[in-house]
Amino acid sequence: MENALQKLKLYCKKPVVYLTAGYLALQICMVGLVYYWRVFYDYSGSAFKLTALCCFIATALFAAIYFLASHVKTFATKAAGIIALCGIFFCFANPPLQAPDESVHYQRSYAISMGRFDFNYDRGYPSDVNAFLASFPGAWTNAITSYWAHTEPVTGDVIDAGSSANYPIKIKGSHREWMGLQFQQYSTLKHQALEGGHEPVMFQVIPFLPQAMGMALARIFGADALGCLYAGRLMNLAVYTVLCWLALKNCKRYQTLFVAFMLLPLSLYLAASLSYDAMLLGLYYLTASYYCADEIKTKDVVVFLVAFVLMNAVKPWISLLWLVLPLVLPQKAWTTKIKKWQLALMGMAGALAITFFVEWYGRAMRLNYPEIGRMLGSEVVNGGSQLAFVLQNIPRTIAVFLGTLYENNFYLGQLGVFGALDLELPLVQLMSIMVLMLATALAVHEKSSLTPRSALGLGILALCYIAAVMGALYITYTPVGMVRVLGVQARYMLPPFLMLFVLLAALLSHVLEPKLPQTTKAIHLELGVSCVVALASAVLLFQHYFIGPAYLMPN
Repeated sequence: MENALQKLKLYCKKPVVYLTAGYLALQICMVGLVYYWRVFYDYSGSAFKLTALCCFIATALFAAIYFLASHVKTFATKAAGIIALCGIFFCFANPPLQAPDESVHYQRSYAISMGRFDFNYDRGYPSDVNAFLASFPGAWTNAITSYWAHTEPVTGDVIDAGSSANYPIKIKGSHREWMGLQFQQYSTLKHQALEGGHEPVMFQVIPFLPQAMGMALARIFGADALGCLYAGRLMNLAVYTVLCWLALKNCKRYQTLFVAFMLLPLSLYLAASLSYDAMLLGLYYLTASYYCADEIKTKDVVVFLVAFVLMNAVKPWISLLWLVLPLVLPQKAWTTKIKKWQLALMGMAGALAITFFVEWYGRAMRLNYPEIGRMLGSEVVNGGSQLAFVLQNIPRTIAVFLGTLYENNFYLGQLGVFGALDLELPLVQLMSIMVLMLATALAVHEKSSLTPRSALGLGILALCYIAAVMGALYITYTPVGMVRVLGVQARYMLPPFLMLFVLLAALLSHVLEPKLPQTTKAIHLELGVSCVVALASAVLLFQHYFIGPAYLMPN
């Protein structure tokens, strides 16, 4: 009997047993998920077909993760594979044109894919693109938000009131308004000869080249406008994945934090869209990784300069702040013959050159555009007047910035807001913060991280970056003298958040005794947790747009 038990224990320790148990558990979760949707959200489609689809996707996911875990040796490549895998889920879970400004980015990318490298307002698009743009309104959740109020007939007093904000699905009587209807509308309209509008007010080429290439390849194989959207998203995701891979290869410390930020649901949401934030975030993470390198060689300086200049081509002026990063590096890590002041001069010259070129190109290649005004109108938003007001009231401006941060939970509470402040998923916000806390805790063992001078420099850079983001939007986007800063979103804060969490981990390493000192275990644990959170967030995003919860509209 004892021999039989020992044999059973030895057999249960075999990898095939764990793999089989994990696979079965995953399939049970898929069946339970569909059952949950059917019961709680009254899913009316074919439960059998949906279950079969979920089980098939789970099988493909399990096989991909198994391949990465067993056949890929380096951590950077494993993490890049996980980033690509999770990003694919976000690519298809997020409905068309729901990412920030994705409608405008789609139009510009499609134009470039057709060989249009100038900007002509009077030029239109093929009929299927016109049907696509007409069928999918941007910011769907806000676009269909309804407000209602019941009043007392005699006095006119409001008895009760409400709104359907943050609900992408509405049900009123027997009518169901949801994203699926937009796919049906597109399927009908794309066969009609619809006349189009105009090319968008977006005068850049460089940040849209990856998605334009994906669209061009998709059209070669006969894809329609909808297929081009997904091809562009996947190409954008591929660029983000490669940049993250380069960043992780370069990181010698704080890989847990970099992985956590790269796999944040908000980061993946942007990476798997047509937003140029995909390229920008990848460049940010690559540039920041040099802060965590043991040695800075000449080739590292070259790559840093290329990334720095490119990010200034995508997001000019504010990206100049990244030039401070190598200047605050510990001198012992600086092994190249290039001096820091030489790097600063080369970076500044390259950034200004590309910035002025992009601005000149946008003006010189612009044809037939009418006068382009500000979103809120030049009478409401006046940059010159606002700048003068700020300079005359600096203490008040600081108070406005602090109040805006406080009211928005310092934007750490908006890591689960998707779109242009559109759909909010509180559970994703909570999981995102917990993932960052775990990554910080797992990075505590990295004690050879920051000198006091470099830590101070990193902290100042992060705070200046936050102030620059808020200042830019306060001057260019906010009415003069307003006591809040309009337009700030959590996606703008991801770079300084990364700096601040690295700084927090470095400071905690001096006061805490790590329980998991092995770097390999720490980074793989963080990779696994971040992967699970990212996949769960993609499922929640899909659920909110296509399954439920639905808002029952009053009659």
